[in-house]
Amino acid sequence: MERAQVPDAAAFRAFRQRCQDGSWQRDRGGLAVSLQLPPPGCAVHQLKCRIDVPDVPAETMYDVLHDSEYRRQWDSNVIDTHDIAQVAANADVGYYAWRCPKPLKNRDVVMLRAWQVEDGYHTIINFSIKHPKYPPRKDLVRAVCLLTGYLVHSTGPNSCSLTYLAQVDPKGSLPKWVVNKASQYLVPQMLKKLHKACVQYPAWKQQHNLNMKPWLYPEQNKLPVLALSELALQRAASLENIDESSLAEEKDESSEHGGLEN
Repeated sequence: MERAQVPDAAAFRAFRQRCQDGSWQRDRGGLAVSLQLPPPGCAVHQLKCRIDVPDVPAETMYDVLHDSEYRRQWDSNVIDTHDIAQVAANADVGYYAWRCPKPLKNRDVVMLRAWQVEDGYHTIINFSIKHPKYPPRKDLVRAVCLLTGYLVHSTGPNSCSLTYLAQVDPKGSLPKWVVNKASQYLVPQMLKKLHKACVQYPAWKQQHNLNMKPWLYPEQNKLPVLALSELALQRAASLENIDESSLAEEKDESSEHGGLEN
């Protein structure tokens, strides 16, 4: 059983480099996408998406990415999201369940999240872990997040760029339309919704514990402390494999359903 570790400075540097490397396909809205398909026999997809945000400072973007209470307000794909425990001053464990495009089964994940602010970059890294009180649920497919995260770079006093990176095993053989929809529609839509949520966040935060930001002020964190020895890395091989490769896409009345891991 592999023990979980809080990412160190080298891990944050490597994540930043991975976000910045590679070629991108740009659209006219200041948004770029990079999709790395898995080799035969491998289910791991790597997807990167970057958006330039001209009217939101990096600090606000960073707050919105952390604020799980606010996420329940703007993320229509969320089924459940909450923080479980803290494992370090800059790391916690959380749960996230989300709706997938019909007719796929919905997914959930338990993740260790770590964060760092350095040299004009705000970074959040997530990866799957096993928590003894959060076993897989029968009504959801437990996905495996090998690495996901956000890199927020300040480009001015009121502007920033955001890169989202996901290296995920969704647990199951997915049809090609799911991968295409995720890269061409779902992730870009999520980032655009995130942008809108950031614009509205200052007004919302004024009415909801304005000064409560435990991701900036660790002394505010009231979560129970959990020892890293209680956690282990979640590997795909230990979970049930779900074959959904033959499922055809269904029209979703909401058109927004089909969330992505945190």
